[in-house]
Amino acid sequence: MPDPKPVAAIATVYTRHSHADVILGKILEGFLHDRKDGPNLRLVSLYVDQFPKDELSRDLAKKHKFTIYDSIEGALTQGGKTLAVDGVLCIGEHGDYPTNDNGQILYPRRKFFETVTDVFTKTKKAVPVFNDKHLAATWDDAKWMYDKARELFVPFMAGSSVPVTWRKPELKLPKDCALTGAVQLGYGPFEGYGFHALEGLQCMVERRKGGETGVKAVQCVQGEEMWKTLDKGVWSKALLEAAIELIPAHATGDYREPTAKTADAGVFLIEYRDGLQAAVAMLNGWVHEGDGGAFVFAGQIKDEKKPSATLFYLQQPDPFAHFAYLVKAIDNMIQTGHSPYPVERTLLTTGILDAVMTSKVKKNARIETPHLEIKYKAVDWPFATDPVPKAIKR
Repeated sequence: MPDPKPVAAIATVYTRHSHADVILGKILEGFLHDRKDGPNLRLVSLYVDQFPKDELSRDLAKKHKFTIYDSIEGALTQGGKTLAVDGVLCIGEHGDYPTNDNGQILYPRRKFFETVTDVFTKTKKAVPVFNDKHLAATWDDAKWMYDKARELFVPFMAGSSVPVTWRKPELKLPKDCALTGAVQLGYGPFEGYGFHALEGLQCMVERRKGGETGVKAVQCVQGEEMWKTLDKGVWSKALLEAAIELIPAHATGDYREPTAKTADAGVFLIEYRDGLQAAVAMLNGWVHEGDGGAFVFAGQIKDEKKPSATLFYLQQPDPFAHFAYLVKAIDNMIQTGHSPYPVERTLLTTGILDAVMTSKVKKNARIETPHLEIKYKAVDWPFATDPVPKAIKR
């Protein structure tokens, strides 16, 4: 096997179970934190934006012999004048950051990426970049990042671990299937976990006939309006209930009353440009996290009697092994110089989420999204199918 490729990481914070920990920890200690099997990568440098009391990076730097720099440029050049790494991981998640008027957390994801690309321009060299979760809080920042990556020919990957985690039951929609409707369930923080739900939805619906062509309009509905739109047939009750059957845990009784009273419950109504209608139902107040989380997809393929449905299974205790499959995809990109799946998926989910948050503050207005005419084709990058590893203690 060739020598591990040196990489730099840019993180907001590095605390136990932060995204920096569950991603970079697998580079430092192996996929299962047993120092055995891991990616063919070596963390050589790190920039951290905030250092709370429980931060881990300083001790880890001593243990694993990487350097913490006080600037992003320093991390990428290892204190020199030329680019000194073969890949960059930008992890702008967790930490103490403000929110905007739409309730979106303003993690410095564009700032991280912009500084990284400034170094690429200065050194006249570019390497693959991974951006954790959605590209940025707002569409304008996300589109700027996407365009800058294309301008500089940067191999660019982003997104959630949800598309690559286990699916129970295993479900891979046929390419070019005649999908007539889709519902995705989610839970947790409205924006932060709403993104994960959207990535689960999108990795499925992008396989429909004709490929992805983008989104025409988005609306966020809350309270009683969630269930009025359901009863009117705006989104599918059959698919909702097919998905609910796979939730590991939820409250007793009907789902309507508690969710209608919960401030961070809601439904994202998504109208795709090709006519597909989809919904993401964040059933906070009724859904419990349960074994494996509560991100569930259900879709209806034309002429099939039953919906196709699956739970995106997340291993919640250590070693958080679903992140191992995200790290495997990152490793592949850095080794090959090509993103294993289209970054356009996350550009689209970022844009949908931004429109959802705008709709939410505009009293659930329908938001037209002509800017989301985003076209791409699905690929067959694998999701986890091997046995879920045993929980460990770190």
